[in-house]
Amino acid sequence: MRLNRRQWRLRKPSGVANDTTSQPRLSIVRRPATIGLAAVVALAVGGSLAATQAMASNAAPAAAKTHSGGLSVTRTLFGTAIEPYTGKPTSVFRYVLSNGNMSVAIITYGGDLQEINVPDRHGKSADVILGFATLNDYVTKDSPPVVANGGPYFGELIGRYGNRIAKGTFTLNQPGVGPVTYTLPINNGVNSLHGGLVGFGNHIWADQPIQTSSEVGVQLTLVSPNGDESHPAGSPGCPNGCTGYPATLKTVVTYTLDADNNLKIHYSATDESPNLNTVLNLTNHAYFNLAGEGSGSAANQLIQINANTYTPTDATQIPTGVFSPVAGTPFDFTHFMPLGSRIEDCTQPASLSCQQLLISQGYDHNWVLNSTGPTHEGLNLAARALDPRSGRELNVWTDQPGVQFYTSNFLNGTLVGISGHIYRQTQAYTFETQHYPNSPNQKNFPSTELDAGKTFNSTTIFQFSS
Repeated sequence: MRLNRRQWRLRKPSGVANDTTSQPRLSIVRRPATIGLAAVVALAVGGSLAATQAMASNAAPAAAKTHSGGLSVTRTLFGTAIEPYTGKPTSVFRYVLSNGNMSVAIITYGGDLQEINVPDRHGKSADVILGFATLNDYVTKDSPPVVANGGPYFGELIGRYGNRIAKGTFTLNQPGVGPVTYTLPINNGVNSLHGGLVGFGNHIWADQPIQTSSEVGVQLTLVSPNGDESHPAGSPGCPNGCTGYPATLKTVVTYTLDADNNLKIHYSATDESPNLNTVLNLTNHAYFNLAGEGSGSAANQLIQINANTYTPTDATQIPTGVFSPVAGTPFDFTHFMPLGSRIEDCTQPASLSCQQLLISQGYDHNWVLNSTGPTHEGLNLAARALDPRSGRELNVWTDQPGVQFYTSNFLNGTLVGISGHIYRQTQAYTFETQHYPNSPNQKNFPSTELDAGKTFNSTTIFQFSS
């Protein structure tokens, strides 16, 4: 089903150099730059597009700070990296948004959320998301290109298509042409994950600070060309060549923080091609641990997901198309439940839920969100998390039909985080608000098609309290 309105209407289913930023509390030793994305991925991009990508990111590196009451936004140079679309070294900036109570750090490389510092019930602040200390780590470890199954995607803006597309292929009806089949790089088993080898998280976004009387933020812009992620035969993930995604897509993502601890992410994406439709599924891949990113296991934190069904998957983690009730299973988080009490529940070995936990080595599934329940700024409640010890609570609000709840199943002790701690399995969890995985190939799922000339808009709010 194509969506012909200006905004999607949701329906229920039938090389790093000059890494300059240093923080006194960080204990990670930086390593020299060793990678340039342009050296491993060849992309043909026009000059006007290149200029658009670099316009704001190559501005003067002097720090700038603005205030509005207790609200402030700071922009500092974080380093330089190779922008894949241009093949040129491009400045990367780090923004810090603060309301005097909590603060959020965002880098223009990948649009990554790097830190979210939130006070506990006693006023002691902690960084509640996993992240890296240096730009070099983000470039070489977060979602490195070419490496199959590589990278945790810490805090990244995910696109063009978040989550998996089965066998990296889908078919779209194009105006005046009819059905056209498209192919994408395979980078996750037999499937394409999070946009392919060089997703939105590998690009340097143009940036513009935001400051009003009620909020501070940053607006990030990326123009993805027609044929993005196209590669010749024999390229990594594309043994027979890949067509990439159709249409030129301009994506604008706005992060804002207000005085009430609402971190808002607004996504806007316009198909700028006059006669090509496309698909997209945008989200953010922040990993949360409300006790603090270096605190260890999150097993005792309480989770609630506003969903009565979820979409079980096959052995390659592609949804089967079935909507399975959560009631009476380890997937039932309709009320607050400790994460650890559910994730290891295989007391019924032959059950679907047990098999699903084994396939994903934990939770890595899409929950079908209810349209009922509490609302906030016109958005539905998707999920909640609570750390009983600190009192920190997170409410997730969205207009999207699903949320991918992932419990860091593949963090295996090989990554060192921003505070010098090693990250391991079940040490954090994601609430990736989005459309369902593999929707382009599942006709009973809400459509992810964006028609030529149309614009997609969506908002998610991460609301913190203690």
